Amino acid sequence: MNNKYYSIFIFNYSLLIRYFCSVKYLTLIPRVLWKCWLSLNFIIGLILLYPFFYALFSNERYYRAAFTLMRGWAHVLAWTSGIYTSVKKAKPAFSQTPCVYCANHSSYLDILISYLIIPEYFIFMGKREIQTLPLFNIFFKGMNILVDRKSTTDAHKAFTRAMAELEKGNSVFIFPEGGIIFREGKLAEFKNGAFRMAMEKQVPIVPITFTNNFRLLQTGSFFMADAHPGISRVMVHAPVETKGMDTKDLVNLRDRVYRIINSGF
Repeated sequence: MNNKYYSIFIFNYSLLIRYFCSVKYLTLIPRVLWKCWLSLNFIIGLILLYPFFYALFSNERYYRAAFTLMRGWAHVLAWTSGIYTSVKKAKPAFSQTPCVYCANHSSYLDILISYLIIPEYFIFMGKREIQTLPLFNIFFKGMNILVDRKSTTDAHKAFTRAMAELEKGNSVFIFPEGGIIFREGKLAEFKNGAFRMAMEKQVPIVPITFTNNFRLLQTGSFFMADAHPGISRVMVHAPVETKGMDTKDLVNLRDRVYRIINSGF
């Protein structure tokens, strides 16, 4: 009797596996075609706008104009690729003062969506590896900040530059996980930099949850990783104040923001 039920279980399990595999392969062509379309839109847009970005990034006076151009390009790229946003905002959602935006990072779409949902000028902090990407690295040659977490000296310079931007009244956007982490509905451990920075400058932190970008454009194999147009769902949480906090509050602040972002899932 046990062998009979075991055989039935194995048979049904094998059918289930075949079904999911067939669905995965059936969606292979539209998945790859959409990735190609998204990539083509990005490359064409970057080539056409490159001279304008090159000129605007040549002088700090034009950085805000460059930011406006980037936002406009992000809207066009999202629209032509079938990406739309659904944003839930706490009240007040965006701080009028400079702040540190902190968000989970599970997809390349996170950067694109950031420009769609945040109207105020901000500075991105990204990994040093971006510098090796042709054409795209222009965005991190002046306005935005690159950081090499493996180098203490480089990380300190990036940290100092980010704090200088906050002093100027400019907000800073950081992915505290330190890179793209694909864990469905789960966050990796947060780095301390964003929270130390916010406390030193006594500016609020605005937590942001990208709830499903990893489903729209998943990291991994170009052919097998999931990708399709759809609605990017975002939660912009209420600002977390840091006034009166010091180094002893670092861990509590980091864990509090972690819980807030995680609650968005």
